[in-house]
Amino acid sequence: MTVNRGAAFPAVYALLRVAADVADHWVQSDHQAQHKAKPGAEGHKALAGHVASYAATQAAALLVGNRVLGLGLRPRSMAAALALSASTHYLIDRRWPVRKAAEATGKAAFYELGGPLGGAYRLDQATHHLAEGFAAYLAVRD
Repeated sequence: MTVNRGAAFPAVYALLRVAADVADHWVQSDHQAQHKAKPGAEGHKALAGHVASYAATQAAALLVGNRVLGLGLRPRSMAAALALSASTHYLIDRRWPVRKAAEATGKAAFYELGGPLGGAYRLDQATHHLAEGFAAYLAVRD
């Protein structure tokens, strides 16, 4: 089956985005959320657990969506999309990359706005959305 990229891309992006939101806000444990950005082994262990459940949630959404919607996605393309999404999620959730990017682009004041659930959270989420857009493209490519 050939993938209709124009039709599949928005569906795949929506599946990845919904699954990411569920994984970040319902599946992620409070411990993972509180510790994933800490330095050293403690932070990396908490983040690895979070990213594993995040990737599993996105994988389930892609597999079910592919089947139910008849998207015709290839397993290797879905795997590439999930690998990109998971690896960028890991990097973004360390928090320092988003903070450094905000500082480098003149968004440091916005990053600090409203505490951790203000500008920092908004920029974190925008960066995840960007990565998921690229992941959706990987999923629908031939």
